[in-house]
Amino acid sequence: MIRAGVITVSDKGSAGLREDLSGLEVARLLEDSSMEVVCRDIVPDEKDVIRRKLVEYADEKGLDLVVTTGGTGVGPRDITPDATLEVIEKQVPGIGEAMRMKGLEITPYSLISRATAGIRGCTLIVNLPGSPKAAREGLSIVLPALPHMILKIKGDPSECAAS
Repeated sequence: MIRAGVITVSDKGSAGLREDLSGLEVARLLEDSSMEVVCRDIVPDEKDVIRRKLVEYADEKGLDLVVTTGGTGVGPRDITPDATLEVIEKQVPGIGEAMRMKGLEITPYSLISRATAGIRGCTLIVNLPGSPKAAREGLSIVLPALPHMILKIKGDPSECAAS
């Protein structure tokens, strides 16, 4: 079973001023896909805090998948992709590209997203937007590929076959 963690990046959420609907939605979708969500946290839009939490989930908790929600736009406090790029060892650009491409069919605001994804050790890290609707849509786009991707990250030698 894939072990996952969800990190919500939100100044208001971390201060208790906003309910974490996005993190709840992401966790629900992962669990509905037979993944085990073993931890969830809410952190402020602070690069050092985000980096530390990503490293904790990947290195200390040894999770297979870490999904962030929030902080992927172009606002002054939107720094989740920047923090992610500082801790990953390999980028997986197709994840963000797919979410933006499919998202354009729904809204032109998809272009605002700077969501990224990458690998740290044996952990896949994926950034999602902060709204529950956008997080659900983005995760739904990439979710079918995640189990196979995680197997490959862990060294599965089987051939990749299109289904």
